[in-house]
Amino acid sequence: MSSDSSPLSGVEAYVFDVFGTVVDWYGSVIRALEKAAPAGYANEDWGAFTKEWRRGYGEYTRRVANGGQGSNNADVMHREILDGMLTSERWKHLALVWDDAKREELVQLWHKLDGWPDSTEGLRAIKQKAIIGTLSNGNVRLLVDMAKYADLPWDVIFSGELLGSYKPNPKTYLGAIHHLDVPPEKCAMVAAHIYDLRAAASHGMKTVYVRRPTEDADLKAHVKSKHDGGDVDVIVDSFKEIAALIP
Repeated sequence: MSSDSSPLSGVEAYVFDVFGTVVDWYGSVIRALEKAAPAGYANEDWGAFTKEWRRGYGEYTRRVANGGQGSNNADVMHREILDGMLTSERWKHLALVWDDAKREELVQLWHKLDGWPDSTEGLRAIKQKAIIGTLSNGNVRLLVDMAKYADLPWDVIFSGELLGSYKPNPKTYLGAIHHLDVPPEKCAMVAAHIYDLRAAASHGMKTVYVRRPTEDADLKAHVKSKHDGGDVDVIVDSFKEIAALIP
């Protein structure tokens, strides 16, 4: 593919959403919860528990991004959500066996998530041609630990904690662009969430939509590239495809 024909022509830096785009949060947390389950609790619906915890994360980050109250540290957020879940009718029986130390241990599960099968190899291929970094709502220590655990070769880590809010607040996208010292059109946002890419595009960034099995539910079937009348620059199923598109 020639430089002129590539929709990613001129892009110098790629910033990635992490949860769901780079790592499989759903499968990873379920497996970890199954291992951490107290005796006699093996038959809990850990899939439902994981989805509710993640749903709370989405609600919390949106609230803060819109100017509401809350922490910019994802560990604090995950703990607050977990404590709230354990007061609910559905999960309060677990509060009896998960003390403070155990709950802190459970929060750390989010630091050790497995990458998708293409993540490490694909990121390394992109890294040979451009700068790669996170643009995540996760806090710095979480993202560093995850990178070490899942072998994610970032050049730089941008987080909501560093940039002062959560996506889709403009501070996050504009902050990454500022620190990378590139014009918006030379920075691409890579994500498995269309809301994230639409927000990035509103600031002039290129956009790469990655279809992942756990993300965007039925929305992904309706996402189209600009070439096909949609609103993202590129649609792929793996990071290796992104690398192949880079001139």
